[in-house]
Amino acid sequence: MLSVQLGAALSTGLFEAVSPAGTAWLRLTFAGIVLVAFARPRLTGMTTEGRRAVLLLGAASAVITLAFIEAVARVPLGVAVAVEFLGPLAVAAVRSPVRSALTWPALALLGVLGLTEPWEGSVDLAGVLFAALAAAGWAAYIVLTRRVGAELPGFQGLALSIPIAALLATPFGAPPALPALTPMIALQCLGLAVLLPLLPYALEMQALRRMTMSSFGTLMAVEPGIAVLIGLLVLAQVPAPWQVVGMALVVTAGIGAEQHARR
Repeated sequence: MLSVQLGAALSTGLFEAVSPAGTAWLRLTFAGIVLVAFARPRLTGMTTEGRRAVLLLGAASAVITLAFIEAVARVPLGVAVAVEFLGPLAVAAVRSPVRSALTWPALALLGVLGLTEPWEGSVDLAGVLFAALAAAGWAAYIVLTRRVGAELPGFQGLALSIPIAALLATPFGAPPALPALTPMIALQCLGLAVLLPLLPYALEMQALRRMTMSSFGTLMAVEPGIAVLIGLLVLAQVPAPWQVVGMALVVTAGIGAEQHARR
């Protein structure tokens, strides 16, 4: 979680040079190259269901990366992550057989309203919509990562899905990135690719092999809080009092939803 938010925060330094989409594409491309070189994925021996899951995971990874970075370019990091977190939170609520579990997404939505402060009229609607798109991608990513991790050993699934994500992101990221690409920018993007997506995606895939989705989701519930902290320390994004309350509601809703799903 720390790696994800730090990688997202540091990526903002490249937005002016290569654009948000270009930064996302370069990160995915370098991550894909590293994974193919070291994991040497094989297509043989995969079931039809496994191939489908890998393709869908690649698509979900592309959506998350592109949409989230466009959100971060428009709204504070903590706000983007809180909205994005509604995706896995909704999955947890839907998984629960108890109807009262739906109160947790409602609580989180109330928290998001506190974070975005729409009554102030200053919220960037495009940024919120991009974060919502990332939320849908993240929900699919959690389900598909567990499925791919069960189908393929080691980092084989990741080494297949990330290059697919890079290819899908090419039409959006390559046009603004390639003309501005320099050796220094390439080196920066390689380092950022380690922070996001290489390290967190690899660790998440291993974690989902060993943990229940409920336990994993409970741990992920603190990510919006980490995002606010990184936004404050790295990007000097100081949250207003209402936003602090909103973030607390989102984190509480995340923990509550996952605990509910275990029952």
